[in-house]
Amino acid sequence: MTSPKTSPKTSSLRQRADGLAVVALLFVFLCLLGTFGATNLVRASLEHLGAMSGVWQAVLWVALIATALLLWPALRALSGAAKARAALSAGDIVEARIQTAASREQSWITFGWGAFAMIAMGLVSFVMMNDVAVGKTFFLLPLMQEKWWQVTKQFFINNIFIFIFAEIFVLIWGLVVALARLMPGPAGQPIRALAILYCDIFRGLPAIVTLYLIGFGIPTSGLPDLIVPHIVGLFVDLSSMSVAEARSATRIPVSWWCILALTLTYGAYVAEVYRSGIESIHWSQVSAARSLGLSYMQTMRYVVVPQAVRRIMAPLLNDFIGLQKDTALVQVVGVIDAFNQSRIIASNAFNLSAVTIVAILFVLITIPQARFVDRLIDRDNARMRAGG
Repeated sequence: MTSPKTSPKTSSLRQRADGLAVVALLFVFLCLLGTFGATNLVRASLEHLGAMSGVWQAVLWVALIATALLLWPALRALSGAAKARAALSAGDIVEARIQTAASREQSWITFGWGAFAMIAMGLVSFVMMNDVAVGKTFFLLPLMQEKWWQVTKQFFINNIFIFIFAEIFVLIWGLVVALARLMPGPAGQPIRALAILYCDIFRGLPAIVTLYLIGFGIPTSGLPDLIVPHIVGLFVDLSSMSVAEARSATRIPVSWWCILALTLTYGAYVAEVYRSGIESIHWSQVSAARSLGLSYMQTMRYVVVPQAVRRIMAPLLNDFIGLQKDTALVQVVGVIDAFNQSRIIASNAFNLSAVTIVAILFVLITIPQARFVDRLIDRDNARMRAGG
């Protein structure tokens, strides 16, 4: 019979912990070597540009010290492995397993943060390569400082404006399409067919194609010139205006055609999200509401939809994050949004730093929404685990 001290399984666990701890320590030295090389590259590049200062020197030292801190979990992993060996020698298998698990955990912490440091240093080295040629192309600070407000102004005037109104219309239109697709009975079959056809078409069309067709096609067709003057004429006396003034008063800005195109595109996706949420509500609630005398629309309004919206909040916000990013596509119809403005600056300056400003703006406005979605998902999961 094999004794606990010589159990093959326990001995294998200890050997794996020892090996992992040693590899973690070697990995730390590799990370230190990589950080040292990256900081030297940064120092040489800054000296070449004449931008080396005490602040940058401090930043480089902080990077080296932060990487050196990886020695702490690596040494703790070695210590845990040593304690596991001692416990195994004393015949305390439980303590040996505990120390082995702790050693392995510290080793993986070392690998995780070490990989983070290596990737960060790799990105910094990429930017600083070739006498900071990459950095000058994408991060030319004087140009970014000069053009920051010019790009940001267009971002708020057009991108945010289009996003906010399109989001409002998508919420309403998507719900209408979802309810139409779920219309019960033979009488609702034609409405269901139309809703399905709409969803299939606009989910199949790329957003950029829809924007192009609506943004250019409808104004070119002359249809607004037939309808809009009659509507505006109900409120304004167009006969007292000159031809130019009348055209200006009845012209629909291109931004509103972009809002229409994005509403039609994302309305198809959001309708499916609504439908999935509505169908997730148990049928017994619908039966109970109908047995109390509520009509189909009253059941949807007071019973089903309020519960469904709570369940689909996170998917809806994910769709709106995609909608916000797709506002950059409006440049295909000539709207001077942030991306189009940055392209003009980039073509004049022969530098892409203005486009980097747009990227930063979109990331800055997207990250809080993404974290909010994560929080909603965690809250929903917690409620489900609690049986709520």
